[in-house]
Amino acid sequence: MPPEGFLNGKTLHLKAASDAKVAARVASHLRRRIEEDDWRPYTSKEEALRAWSRLGGIRLQVMLALGLLEAPNHESQGED
Repeated sequence: MPPEGFLNGKTLHLKAASDAKVAARVASHLRRRIEEDDWRPYTSKEEALRAWSRLGGIRLQVMLALGLLEAPNHESQGED
């Protein structure tokens, strides 16, 4: 069974135990950007989230857990 992590009460589906550290780092990075309203090199928060969501994987799961995006109905949230 693959490891799972939790962030803001949401389950993160991870491939390896070490992915929990990656998710924590991504969450910290995104929280800093939110706090500082810093979306560089993008011109807006929406543009940054759109670009980052295309990457999928852990970053997408963290953005969903932080409430930055709404979960698509019945679609994969990526597992990279």
